[in-house]
Amino acid sequence: MKTQPTLKDIREAHKRITPFIHRTPVLTCRAIDDMLGATLFFKCENLQKVGAFKIRGACNAVYSLDDAESENGVAAHSSGNHGAALALAAQWRGIKAYVVMPENSSAVKLKAVAGYGAEIILCKPTPKDREEDLKRVIQSTGAALIHPYNDYRVICGQGTAALELCEDIPGLDIVMTPVGGGGLLSGTAIAVKGLSPQTRVMAGEPERADDACQSLKAGRIIPVKDPDTIADGLRTSLGDLTFSIIEGHVKDIITVSEEGIIAAMRLIWERMKIVVEPSASVPLGAIMGRPKDFTGKRIGIILSGGNVDLDTLPWIGQESGHGS
Repeated sequence: MKTQPTLKDIREAHKRITPFIHRTPVLTCRAIDDMLGATLFFKCENLQKVGAFKIRGACNAVYSLDDAESENGVAAHSSGNHGAALALAAQWRGIKAYVVMPENSSAVKLKAVAGYGAEIILCKPTPKDREEDLKRVIQSTGAALIHPYNDYRVICGQGTAALELCEDIPGLDIVMTPVGGGGLLSGTAIAVKGLSPQTRVMAGEPERADDACQSLKAGRIIPVKDPDTIADGLRTSLGDLTFSIIEGHVKDIITVSEEGIIAAMRLIWERMKIVVEPSASVPLGAIMGRPKDFTGKRIGIILSGGNVDLDTLPWIGQESGHGS
């Protein structure tokens, strides 16, 4: 696929992956609505297979390969969720998966990727090291590259979450996702613009990894430098494919402090009784930080994942009372 994907491509991806994925529920929470003065609809990709939306893109990419392309397996770099998703999709297809992971990846994500049968190659936690080590793995194995976000097959797969959300909850004013590399946001933008052109697409991003916000303002990709954020799934920079889609369709990216991310995560845990990871909490954190901008709006939020190391919850040791 050489040109930007369309709604038709996302529908085809949905058809391809439907036998393998969950159609995740959309939950609401009156307490959060009352607190913010808006009506929120949470698309629960934390309840997806491998605990994150990433299985959608990985599955679409793996099943888009022909037999010759897939015979040496697949490879990617990942902080965890894409690696786990790729490993599982490869396992379903009966091929090998190689995943380059930063040495500071969370223990729960390392365990998940290994558990789905991938071969893990640890690297230093910089984008440059991830890319260089992945290149070496591909050269030595002949595996097919499945980039975690800068790949139209992956983008189309990720867009299927928003496709389902818009089908289940029509008439949304805003759809929000977190943004790291931009696969989910760009896929969401294509799906929403195709299905509901009047709906605005926005994103939340950690203040400490705000390259997408900076890039959108500058009109060019500004890579992230030393992204020290609790939202480990959002430490990557936009790719050229994701940036071009986001630049054309996304009007606003709101940055969120570490405290804001933790407060939103805790609020979801306490009020909705579901497990979400910090990255998934960033869009709600964005709304909590600017509630007047969202008053009276119907907002769809894609809760991107729920893979949390329960031994290192961010509020352990803090005073109680947050989010109550």
